[in-house]
Amino acid sequence: MQAGPPTAPVPPFHPPRPGTGPWPVVAAAVTGVWAVLVTVPGQLVGWVFDQLVLVSGLDRTVAVWPVVALVTVLLVGAPTLALALLPRSPAIRATGRAWLAGTLALGALTLLRALPPVHHEAYLAALAATAALLALVLAWLTRRRSTPRVPGTGPAPSVPSAPGDGPAPSVPSVPGGGPAPSVPSATEGAPVPGGTPAGPGGGAAGPGGRGGRFGPVTLLAVAAGLASLLPWAWVGALGGALETLLAGLAAAALGALAGVLLGPRFWAAFAVGAPPRPARLVLVGGLVAGVTLALLGAGAGQSGAQLPGLLLLPPLGFVLGALEAAARHAGRPAGRGPVRWLVGLALLGPLAFTDPEEVTVLLATTRDVPFWVAVAAGAAFAVAVLLAVGYGVLLARPRARAPRRGLAGLAAASLLAALVVVYAVPGQPGLHGERLLVVLREQADLSGIPAGAPGRAGRDARAAEVYRRLVATAERSQGDLRRELDRLRLHPTPYYLVNAIETDGGPAVRAWLAGRPEVARVLVSQRLRPLPAAAPPTRGDVPAPTGPTWNVSLIGADRVWSELGVTGAGVVVGSSDSGVDGRHPALAAGFRGGDDSWYDPWEHRPTPADRGGHGTHTVGSAVGRNGIGVAPGASWVGCVNLDRNLGSPARYLDCLQFMLAPFPPGGNPLTDGRPHRAPDVLTNSWGCPPVEGCDPGALRPATAALAAAGILVVAAAGNTGPYCGSIADPPAPYPDVLTVGAVDRARRLTEFSSRGPAAGGAAKPDLVAPGAGVPSAYPGGGYATLDGTSMATPQVAGVVALMWSANPALVGDLDRTRRILADTATPAVTPADAPCGGTRNLAGAGLVDAYAAVRAARAADLG
Repeated sequence: MQAGPPTAPVPPFHPPRPGTGPWPVVAAAVTGVWAVLVTVPGQLVGWVFDQLVLVSGLDRTVAVWPVVALVTVLLVGAPTLALALLPRSPAIRATGRAWLAGTLALGALTLLRALPPVHHEAYLAALAATAALLALVLAWLTRRRSTPRVPGTGPAPSVPSAPGDGPAPSVPSVPGGGPAPSVPSATEGAPVPGGTPAGPGGGAAGPGGRGGRFGPVTLLAVAAGLASLLPWAWVGALGGALETLLAGLAAAALGALAGVLLGPRFWAAFAVGAPPRPARLVLVGGLVAGVTLALLGAGAGQSGAQLPGLLLLPPLGFVLGALEAAARHAGRPAGRGPVRWLVGLALLGPLAFTDPEEVTVLLATTRDVPFWVAVAAGAAFAVAVLLAVGYGVLLARPRARAPRRGLAGLAAASLLAALVVVYAVPGQPGLHGERLLVVLREQADLSGIPAGAPGRAGRDARAAEVYRRLVATAERSQGDLRRELDRLRLHPTPYYLVNAIETDGGPAVRAWLAGRPEVARVLVSQRLRPLPAAAPPTRGDVPAPTGPTWNVSLIGADRVWSELGVTGAGVVVGSSDSGVDGRHPALAAGFRGGDDSWYDPWEHRPTPADRGGHGTHTVGSAVGRNGIGVAPGASWVGCVNLDRNLGSPARYLDCLQFMLAPFPPGGNPLTDGRPHRAPDVLTNSWGCPPVEGCDPGALRPATAALAAAGILVVAAAGNTGPYCGSIADPPAPYPDVLTVGAVDRARRLTEFSSRGPAAGGAAKPDLVAPGAGVPSAYPGGGYATLDGTSMATPQVAGVVALMWSANPALVGDLDRTRRILADTATPAVTPADAPCGGTRNLAGAGLVDAYAAVRAARAADLG
């Protein structure tokens, strides 16, 4: 009697093909190693190039990632194409087809990095759409090659092979004769003879083989994906609502693409024997799947965010092999469902819990985002390896029992609960997206402000009038928009120094704001995502100087103290930087004190502190005692605008507003400002590049207002030399800012000092000062030696403090002060060929001379 319809399909069987030999296997192994050796360095080189361009201050090179994509596709695509077409082994050809498809997908996804990183939502939307389109196209091509016949109408159908394989050997008939049952095809939902209709995963009752849509194998895949997501929920932080939603959609689309690349047809090529040997599925199939996932992970994320995927996805190939073996123990292929869930959840971590703009060398000097991304990626990799070993041992043994749905569901539910707890308790719950800075068309009219009396009295009167006009303009012009933003619960923060409002909002809100008639433009105000633990404070390890430091002596400041008896007493220097160690022995006595001399808009610390050290060093060079500061008798006030070395237009405005009109803790800058308490001269060793959200004119009204108030703004030229025109990031290019470059001990212009001309052809910098190997104060009571125009800038601010201390009538007289500084400067050593339009765009008027400038300031009083 003929055998009746079986209750489960016969596992696929591939009889050996004669004459294949070992060479196709060797070719496959070499190709796999080659694919990894090309892909991983290519991604690293692209990211490093982006970082070098960023640090150098050059314009972003859009073509770098298309070039990386083209080179990768050519170098990896050619051998994988040969591997997909030439060997006769179905497994080798399946390997080649999976890698070829993965390479082409990588090329398409890499092209998306031409989008500017600041528009992360647009990138994620494009990533989701492209991955979904690729999945649909590959699935359609797979279905076209899979045309199963109905049993009884002709020869038994072939065993499904990898995408694009030629005819595979037919399935042996059921003992007892009669036609053999068909093997489930990769087409989801196709009827399976002898069983129930196939579910979405290609199995009899859904992914995982049985038990509805979430069979035990799919539930185990979900559990594995949640486990790999745990480290990201612990150390990462979500962005904005739209950004998080789009990251989820992109992860789901990439999971769907992985499901097509590593679907039933792929695994069937490695299911050798009847029943299939689990070791071949896990070790061989898993290795091939791991290389495929490495190719996919290389394309999953903006520059920097794709690096974790390169690390954590490959071990999951072995996990998928073990899940496939477990599903076949249950009598059905696993289908696409487990692949989709595992890969999608694994990629959700780096896509949703990191901001690619924060994976930068600018934050790599302390335990900031790059450090924690590395921690999360390493932990996720360790989890993936443990899962591969554990699933391989428990699920892929020859005599392993089919997984139970109840236990698999319990594991998935437990890990989901653990994920929620980790995210809510030790993690950083909430949404932490970027904000928007809405710059209004109307800016305050500061013309016609009377000069008033000379010296501080006149300066204070001008500062009060400037503050009054700025606040009045903001209150009058912002009212309607602020009420609308409050109604929409977008948490607006008003500013007056630049008539602007910072608010929550994504691309849709930005487009709506840009269309309003009172809005000039809308900038992205970057907001760093929170860290799981604050970086430990840096400490100085250089011994305290025993006398005036070399840079102080080079500009003659020590002669001002000893011969002219001027130390800067009576002048206040304002610092906007990473903070100040207020307890440092060289700085403690110089703090002005009161309730309006310190402001920390980042962490709201009530007393001066500095985690990074940069601000302590710069304040020390301006007013520090013990021989490190140019004006040791001057006082200082401080504000934190760069707590983590990446700022934003709003944070810079927070501090510049505080410098114009200090206010007490918890005070409202628009109503509680005290312009009569403004510092006299400001040292600003920072710039606001496009990566932080600034355009060239972002801070222009702010420096113009400070100048109108009689407050001298001294700013660093930047460290993006030797390129001409590299003085570009606000506020250094502005004409009302005193811009400072750097020289070394031999008075030579340093290689890193940014060059002019500024935009519009204006000559910059204005002056140079020592900036190479400058010793100064550092947190913890120690000292450190640093390089940069950041180190040169406070020395010029200190010289101004000496001048105004020697001649108080000069306080607030910015034009005369600048003329004296330029007239008394000494030549600096610049390149003989005088590039960049001449010496004025290299060293400005020359090296600042404190002794000559103070003598000239005293003489000006006599006239």
